[in-house]
Amino acid sequence: MQAIRRTAHGRWVAAGLGAVVALSGLTACSSGGSTGTDTSASDGASSSSDGGSSDTTCTNEIKKPDAEQVLVWAWYPAFEGVVDLFNETHDDVQVCWTNAGQGNDEYTKFSTAIEAGTGAPDLIMLESEVLPSFEIRNSLVDLVPYGADDVKADYTDGAWKDVTSGDAVYAIPVDGGPMGMLYRQDIFDKYGVSVPTTWEEFAQAAQDLKDAGYDGVITDFPTNGRAYNTALFAQVGWTPFTYDITNPADIGINVSTPEAVDVLSYWNDLVSKGLVGTDDAFTADYNTKLVDGSYAVYLAAAWGPGYLKGLSDADPNAEWRAAPIPQWAGQPEQQINWGGSTFAVTSQAKDPEAAALVAKEIFGTEDAWKIGIEEGALFPLWKPILESDYFKNLEYPFFGGQQINNDVFLAAAAGYSGFTFSPFQNYAYDQQTAEIYSMVQGEKSPQEAMDSLDSTLVQYAKDQGFTVTN
Repeated sequence: MQAIRRTAHGRWVAAGLGAVVALSGLTACSSGGSTGTDTSASDGASSSSDGGSSDTTCTNEIKKPDAEQVLVWAWYPAFEGVVDLFNETHDDVQVCWTNAGQGNDEYTKFSTAIEAGTGAPDLIMLESEVLPSFEIRNSLVDLVPYGADDVKADYTDGAWKDVTSGDAVYAIPVDGGPMGMLYRQDIFDKYGVSVPTTWEEFAQAAQDLKDAGYDGVITDFPTNGRAYNTALFAQVGWTPFTYDITNPADIGINVSTPEAVDVLSYWNDLVSKGLVGTDDAFTADYNTKLVDGSYAVYLAAAWGPGYLKGLSDADPNAEWRAAPIPQWAGQPEQQINWGGSTFAVTSQAKDPEAAALVAKEIFGTEDAWKIGIEEGALFPLWKPILESDYFKNLEYPFFGGQQINNDVFLAAAAGYSGFTFSPFQNYAYDQQTAEIYSMVQGEKSPQEAMDSLDSTLVQYAKDQGFTVTN
């Protein structure tokens, strides 16, 4: 990656940042690991898009051929039904949708298009954590001139903060990942262990399960948890980065805080006692252990229930239930988030106003969201459906008919206050993974791991031309 530099017009750019934004492996996204929909064009699809890439075919059928088309890249599950609903109800604008790949695959293609200056869609699905990495490349459009503030009240404060930098709004929120605790009621009942509500109780429950003869572990602590591990740190107020696109060359880095070290020490203690696993997340072995009784708890985002349900080898006799994420005793209650996605208008959009309209309206109806919820297992950030009786009272057969939104995830979403990511988040995640791995291997203490992460990120930022404050 080349250093950031100022152009002749006074704008900051970062050449070669594709390596920074590409997220290796499975990202902590809204679908919880869905591979998405087949990207081949369906029968009756438009032969070409009128959007940012003239040779792109639409996966979906265009309902109003004479209307302006907005080319959209997205990997949402069950998205075709949402697209069809939008196209049926809009006369002047039509969505031409293609699945350009999930997470890293899509981001790599987008980065290539940015470097080439052509080939990007008009509208793109991006996880909120990568927005700063694309903002700094001037590849996203500020949506304030296109009515973003008109829909601000439709979203929670935390969701809106995640798409905002300075006075600019670079995306419209779609779905989120407020966190809760999914647990095996049958396992806790079998061994006579109470379901924990605090992290202190969680550690005790892990020991009690082991002492009672349970041959699994209470949960997994994946060193490659990336956004998951970040959320655990954020629960104690960890704010590793201070960054605002209005001052793109300046970044504050404060990783090795006492609170974050305490959290890492807590998990390292459970690892050293053999009370939690350290399997890499979203591998075949990890997925098997999630559903075969090897883990009694899955600390999950709101898309986690859909992910669990979708695993083909899930035990039909398992009794899954949901509870709030454990809290730190003696500390103010703090809700956390893992993942979340948005729609952003790209700088290559031929008509930013039309693209912004799609961003605001494609998931802007109850009918669209019922498709997303019931068929795609998405967790909505659009308050008219988020706060509706329909969503609050929705019963989930996989959880024994429990109203998991009412019991867990609505409060978690309302309590999430947002998080600031860095403009080189992929690199930060990679270094975080390496340091936590060194810790669980016994090569570093939690303090040493966090100190090393801090110094590495500070040096990296300086090497890229940032001015760093602590």
